[in-house]
Amino acid sequence: MNLVNDQSRIDAGSLSKLRWRCRRGLLENDLFVQRFFQRHGADLNRAHERGLSELMDLADNDLLDLLLGRRDEPVIPSTNDARQVLKMMREAMRDGQASMAMKTT
Repeated sequence: MNLVNDQSRIDAGSLSKLRWRCRRGLLENDLFVQRFFQRHGADLNRAHERGLSELMDLADNDLLDLLLGRRDEPVIPSTNDARQVLKMMREAMRDGQASMAMKTT
């Protein structure tokens, strides 16, 4: 049996499928996802892929509430992979907002 290392980066084909899987119905969620891929897309590994897939299983409104930190329960991610990706998505959005603020001043 050939086990894939969780820390191995995902290939271009898997990344493309993951991006497609992450398309959302709410623009706000798409913005989080877009910034996440801009910042981390080249470095995503199998653990990130699993975590992102878990988050994408949420309903759009539950995902948005989670991304914005409006609530954690009852939709808090159940795995460490998903919690790590959630943290990365929030940081990517904050960093993107900070860089936009710096460009406008």
